[in-house]
Amino acid sequence: MAQIGYYTEEGLQKLKDELHHLKTVERKAATQAIVEARDKGDLSENAEYDAAREAQALLELRIAKLEDVIANARIVDESKLDLSKASILTTVKIKNLTNGMAMKYTLVAENEADLKAGKISVDSPIGKAILGKKVGEKVDVHVPAGKMTFEITDISI
Repeated sequence: MAQIGYYTEEGLQKLKDELHHLKTVERKAATQAIVEARDKGDLSENAEYDAAREAQALLELRIAKLEDVIANARIVDESKLDLSKASILTTVKIKNLTNGMAMKYTLVAENEADLKAGKISVDSPIGKAILGKKVGEKVDVHVPAGKMTFEITDISI
């Protein structure tokens, strides 16, 4: 059973654009590589042909996965977000209680995560820990460096 994913309109459009590119450009290039390798002779000893076939199989696997993700995608309506708790597409300000450092993250789907832009996945350790929490709550986050404690200071769009 496919997992439902929640996306912004922009994030879903990126996935659709990538799928379109894979189907219209990359698929033709993979087919052309197979044709060129086939023209080089005996297929039983043609490593280039085998590599081209494997690349095509990986491409088709990526296309199938994207089609599945898009088919099960739901767009989140920002006007209906509940700002009383952290949820997907909310911007959450957190304070590290160990060193006092404040950070601001927008919770997004895994495919839309971009740490430089302040977007973290709801599946990341921090995202999982703050999801569903309210302002003032403290959360313990288990990260590779150990355990960190954060306090949620603000939730907005």
